[in-house]
Amino acid sequence: MLSIVIPTWNNLALLKLCVASLRRHTALPFEIALHVNDGSDGTLDWVRSEGILHTHSPQNIGICHAVNQAAALSAQPYVVYLNDDMVCCPGWDTALMDRIRALGTDAFMLSGTMIEPRESGNPCVIVRDYGSGPEDFREDALLRELSSLQKADWYGATWPPTVVHRSWWDKVGGYSPEFSPGISSDNDFSMKMWMAGCRIFLGVGASRVYHFMSRSTGKVVRNDGRKQFLEKWGMTQSTFDRHYLRRGQPALRAVLGDPEPTLRYFWDRLRGRLKRLVS
Repeated sequence: MLSIVIPTWNNLALLKLCVASLRRHTALPFEIALHVNDGSDGTLDWVRSEGILHTHSPQNIGICHAVNQAAALSAQPYVVYLNDDMVCCPGWDTALMDRIRALGTDAFMLSGTMIEPRESGNPCVIVRDYGSGPEDFREDALLRELSSLQKADWYGATWPPTVVHRSWWDKVGGYSPEFSPGISSDNDFSMKMWMAGCRIFLGVGASRVYHFMSRSTGKVVRNDGRKQFLEKWGMTQSTFDRHYLRRGQPALRAVLGDPEPTLRYFWDRLRGRLKRLVS
């Protein structure tokens, strides 16, 4: 039922935790499809020894190509994009599927809700410190206290873990390679879903994953994703997040409407156009 697509780049200890959590806490039928970037830290040998479906590149090819290659190798009707620095909690998958069944449509993009150890100003996450890496991860405490970590559903699904129906993944063409190695590729994917007619972008509060906030982006030359997004779509990411996705607002109903014609909306659109002209 679920094709869980994970790009990884020499993060073997994190990847082992991620895969172990999937095997323990996923109730629905699933397959894992990895893309291994490099893998010389032992990742490639481990993945092969575990018999996990995977693609491989000798060098890091970035999020966009990696996710697309792994997704092409998979076969299940729901494509789940998960990062290798995430640990899935009990019920993460059934909460998503319960929401999908209630929607009665395949035109959706859902996100699970991340539990993170540090405050980042993100209104879509739960902040509680259970460790910053495999060496100090307090999994027993996380599982013991999980029932107290509550959050209502929220608007603005963009970040992993995300799930879309494979028909929509194919319709929008997966992740856009021009955003390689991957900065703002999540936002671009959401915009492609919006432009294709999707109006359901829900974060599911009952679907929880622990996110170590370990980043691989510091190891690569970052693309200027915000500028690329502006040039491609004619508006800033913040305009899309605030007025279209309503990111972080409580999800009072499933389907989003068009942006409200407020002064702030028109000002943000104008500011984006001006910024695009002078960039």
